[in-house]
Amino acid sequence: AANDKEELMSWLDKLLGRGKKAAGDVTGDASLRREGMHQEREGRAEERASQHEDMAQAERERAAEHRVERDAP
Repeated sequence: AANDKEELMSWLDKLLGRGKKAAGDVTGDASLRREGMHQEREGRAEERASQHEDMAQAERERAAEHRVERDAP
């Protein structure tokens, strides 16, 4: 459930960031555009981090399986 929440927040950050960027473009507000750009990038970075954490957990599970097989009589 925590991972689902993180994924939702990453998605929301990307979406809101894109909206702010677009609003900044339309209104000529450079600070809003910059804020949106950074929020979108933050969401992407969080998404990548979550994916890497999932891959790391899968590798730990594989390592544990090999450890069990290695130690089997």
